[in-house]
Amino acid sequence: MTNNQYRILGIDPGTTVTGYGLVQISGNKASVLTMGVLQPGKFEDHYQRLKFLHERALNLIDEYKPDIMALEAPFYGKNVQSMLKLGRAQGVIMAAGLYRSLPIFEYAPLLVKQSITGMGRASKEQVAYFLQNVYHLEELPRELDATDAVAVAICHFLQQSKPVKNKEYKGWADFIRKNPDRIK
Repeated sequence: MTNNQYRILGIDPGTTVTGYGLVQISGNKASVLTMGVLQPGKFEDHYQRLKFLHERALNLIDEYKPDIMALEAPFYGKNVQSMLKLGRAQGVIMAAGLYRSLPIFEYAPLLVKQSITGMGRASKEQVAYFLQNVYHLEELPRELDATDAVAVAICHFLQQSKPVKNKEYKGWADFIRKNPDRIK
């Protein structure tokens, strides 16, 4: 990975459908290289779904050679069993990235949607529409989990380009006291 060019593999984990998207960063420009879905839901057994996700995540990493993996963090739902299964799915995908020595970043769904559309409560369709228009995607996939994964990758890119907030000041008086040379 060079500072000017790198690849981000975005993942929207799920136990029925998992989206993935590969984004190329060149300088300060992002472009979508590919996207798709993995369908662990075709397996009845939950453990077979996890095995499938782990193996396919390794295959995606080997095929596309990303420099970074960005995942959508599970949102907190009321169904504890569903959350546990989703966390396991995310875990086996993370394990694949860690096994291939990729740095891993997680982003909350609200932050992903906010980064892409400006609205934290945007629908999957709204996220897909924004991505299609901004990144000139010719056609959208049938499964919008793929565009959600692209959104996670682009969210990572956008978050990395934000300036770091300096938290060492407790207000203007504190800033002035610590920086007398900057006040005229």
